[in-house]
Amino acid sequence: MIGIALADAHKKFLENLKNNRRASATILAYGKDISQIIDFLAERAKRQADEVQKDDLEAFLNKLSREGYTPKSISRKINSLKTFFKFLKDQTFIDTNPSSLITHPKFEAKPPKILSKMEYRALRDACRQDTRMSAVVETLLQTGIRIGELAALTIESVKDSILIVPPIENHPMREIPLNKAVKQALDRYLSIRPKGSEKNLFVTKTGHPLLIRNIRTVIDRYFKIAGIKAAKVNDLRHTWVAHHLMSGTSLVMVSKLAGHKRLSTTEKYLDLVKDRMEEKVRLEEL
Repeated sequence: MIGIALADAHKKFLENLKNNRRASATILAYGKDISQIIDFLAERAKRQADEVQKDDLEAFLNKLSREGYTPKSISRKINSLKTFFKFLKDQTFIDTNPSSLITHPKFEAKPPKILSKMEYRALRDACRQDTRMSAVVETLLQTGIRIGELAALTIESVKDSILIVPPIENHPMREIPLNKAVKQALDRYLSIRPKGSEKNLFVTKTGHPLLIRNIRTVIDRYFKIAGIKAAKVNDLRHTWVAHHLMSGTSLVMVSKLAGHKRLSTTEKYLDLVKDRMEEKVRLEEL
């Protein structure tokens, strides 16, 4: 066994995730979760990896429960600590894995939210006077791309009526047709986009790249203005997939355009839309 301080183990763990090309959102989430665990362990005078016991981890999870964390949030943190301590065991930093017998709390996973016609229209109306965010929302709703992919778009990504989605985080490059609604929204935005050296398609008023957290924050604000409850940015992508399936687009084509690695990922949406076929409509007409 090679002894190591938890703080140093944390750094090596994040480096390993980056070397294995894990998604940036995953690395960020794991990093925050492990920092939280390490801070808790420090309060128990545990600063070396080999000092951590199963009881310490259970005490941490009990603390989260008392503080009001949901079973789903606690389960996610368990995933983080299990991945962390497995890494330490694999690297021989510890002899035994204290997380191996930790179990996940039971909870009912909620299906992704699919925006209704009314919610879809309300969101578009809410941001209509904000040219940049209107283009952002329209792009997400009309192309189904991920928020990270949207943040990575450049001016060169828009080619006539085609959006070229750059390859990021193990997702290959793909091309998505642009319908009239999103093309008009992008044209309006590009006409007022700040000029500068940045190649990013979506930028701030000072010309700096619009970051994922900025995009998420502003869209959340427009969800509230539109009166759409319990919605997240990713639900715009879910809505795109669902409405295309309801409109008769083939499963294979939707899967290809969405950038799903497995067809089974797209197939899961079929159960969500089977009772909503009366909503079948072309998205740009909403």
